[in-house]
Amino acid sequence: MKTASCCSICGRTAIVSSALGVCVDCLRENPDEAVPKALSGHGYSRRLFGLPATPPKTAGGIPCNLCAANCSMGVGEKGYCGLRMNFGGRLISKTSAKQGLLHYYLDPHVTNCCNAYFCPAGTGKGYPKYACKPGPETGYHNLALFFYGCSLNCLFCQNWSHKKISESPVVGVDELVTLTLKNSTISCWCWFGGSAEPQLPFAINASKAVHESKPSGRVLRICYEWNGDGNPWLVKKALETVVESGGNVKFDLKAFDPNVHTALTGLDNSQILRNFEMVYREYYDRRADLPVLAATTLLVPGYVDKTEVTKIAEFIASLNPEIPYSLLIFHPDFMMKDLPITPRSQVVECYTIAKKRLKNVHIGNIHLLAFA
Repeated sequence: MKTASCCSICGRTAIVSSALGVCVDCLRENPDEAVPKALSGHGYSRRLFGLPATPPKTAGGIPCNLCAANCSMGVGEKGYCGLRMNFGGRLISKTSAKQGLLHYYLDPHVTNCCNAYFCPAGTGKGYPKYACKPGPETGYHNLALFFYGCSLNCLFCQNWSHKKISESPVVGVDELVTLTLKNSTISCWCWFGGSAEPQLPFAINASKAVHESKPSGRVLRICYEWNGDGNPWLVKKALETVVESGGNVKFDLKAFDPNVHTALTGLDNSQILRNFEMVYREYYDRRADLPVLAATTLLVPGYVDKTEVTKIAEFIASLNPEIPYSLLIFHPDFMMKDLPITPRSQVVECYTIAKKRLKNVHIGNIHLLAFA
């Protein structure tokens, strides 16, 4: 793992991932040259899995508006997530409201969920309506629902196996509902992956089905860990069950500067930020004592620095400084294996900055500091 290199544009010494080839300063100050250079690394990473390098934008193609990619697929073209394509002028989808591409497993509470530090499973908050115990829900489980496919292409992705779409099991709504109703130790569902956006119709339908089928009084929270760039109408549909069930949604705010975000993920963050604000304004006060909304940021060395964290924390604080915010320590993975674990100095600096603006700041993956 490198600690420093040279930016291919400015030549300055900095922490530079070979997958991008450019430093964060050039992404901010010289985006016209730096962003296309960074995006070339995305093309390589996507060809490995048979995915289009960029969202297709073919005039007169079949549109898909499930996420911010806003694909328009010409004949023979796949959507950015890889789950849909235009086959002979017809839209062919590997997923629907009745079946999804995912695998699932039981995760004993208290899990390593990013929101466990404030949610009912980790704290007992909301007992007895939203929690099984007045304290941590030991003896109970989260049904972890891992989606294949994603609306972004994070070069640091720690769950990159979601790109192996051809290996995904096909799972129906009835299978998940039946399994859950038979196992009284399941106290929450968590949709993650990948990310839920390309399969939100399935997630919404399954969540509604289990929520309406469960016995009265049974605790069964619905949660999402997502990018947050879904179609706003679908995001609202998802939030209804989340709020009613005592669950929460975690937005992964990967960067604030749109050029840094594009370099790291393949797309900008405008719809993510709009959705975050929309969820806050329309749903937060409906259950302010048990937060329905939270954010995380992965501290990618060399890229997601104090400047990004400052702007993200200020954005969140402009809505409500009580919104929970977790800083996650990075470990090398996928196309960014040449970067180091987040240095302790960066963690302390970013935590201090966030804490000055927000009241509920947490550090996740803190065990990784032992290897930094």
